[in-house]
Amino acid sequence: MAQATNRAEMGVEKAARVLRGIRDSLEDEEPAAVATVGVMAGALLASLVGFLLVSSLTIVPFGIFVVTAGYGWLRHQELTAKTLALAMTVSTILILLLITAFIFREAVPVIEYETATVFGVAVPGLRLFIQPEWEAVTPPVRYSMVPMIHGTVLVTLIATAVAAPLGIAAALFISEIAPAPVREAVKPGVEILAGIPSIVYGFIGFTILSPWASDQFQILGQGTYLFVGIVVGLMALPTVVSVAEDALASVPESMKSGSLAMGTTDWQTMTSITLPAAFSGVSAAVLLGVGRAIGETMAATVMLRGVPRLTDPLYNAFYGQETLTSLIARNYGEAEGLQMSALFVAGVILFITVLFLSIGSQYIEARMRSKLGGEQ
Repeated sequence: MAQATNRAEMGVEKAARVLRGIRDSLEDEEPAAVATVGVMAGALLASLVGFLLVSSLTIVPFGIFVVTAGYGWLRHQELTAKTLALAMTVSTILILLLITAFIFREAVPVIEYETATVFGVAVPGLRLFIQPEWEAVTPPVRYSMVPMIHGTVLVTLIATAVAAPLGIAAALFISEIAPAPVREAVKPGVEILAGIPSIVYGFIGFTILSPWASDQFQILGQGTYLFVGIVVGLMALPTVVSVAEDALASVPESMKSGSLAMGTTDWQTMTSITLPAAFSGVSAAVLLGVGRAIGETMAATVMLRGVPRLTDPLYNAFYGQETLTSLIARNYGEAEGLQMSALFVAGVILFITVLFLSIGSQYIEARMRSKLGGEQ
């Protein structure tokens, strides 16, 4: 509790210092420059209000902002550049907040519809997570997220099992083992793989892996969580390799040299010095790969059956029904009413999941910095 209070006080002090710095910098500027920046800020704020109100007059304050910014760039370039940079930063944060608020707002109708009563207390949205049926057409209409969460978890676990060990091993090879010519050739190739569109991976999985799996394992129809997870893991592999290699390369050479000077082997140095020292970056790389696996859309949409129901048994990865992302991609074009709201619920679940992954990554990084004696 005391630590949280101290952090809040530090945040307030930092904000106060920023405001004092802005005030002091404006006092040193010419009145004409301050007036120009004020008109820019007011016009941009008016444009935002008009945009939110869907007003046809929004173009007027935005035009004033553009003209004023052009004048300020010609006459008071430094202050105008600072103001534009600040405005773009604030706009980015505000847009993210508006998107978040919009997603949550659109999810409210189906959350209210799927209210369940537990011990006499109405819990909004509870049926979304305790019933296994998704039935958007035939009464009684039900919207369950359970089958899609199950599919997403299976695909993510399989993809992580593919991307994490292979990615970390490849990063160790590139950073610590490979000769310089090999490193210079392999690293750009890995980064190029990250730019291949996901639909290409999905198409390869649909045309090659899925038919092969159907023949070999005698599966009725195509689409298995196992091979979707493998394809998504291969898609996430370049991200894991690239970020993990950067983290391993950032370990000070003095730490490695000191370990070798103590008589350890290269392998012992990698496992006892390099990997622990770069653990925060490596874990962030794995979490980024997991985030891509969770949010992957096109490969899952192309390869899965598109039937929102649970597999039997639940651990059966040789059948593939639906994930949260493929549900959205497959239905958003024709969905309306409560079904559209249910798709936004799937988006909210994905948003919260990735948010917790990001927070977890930062927590691990802070713990490792503390363990290695870095700044808090």
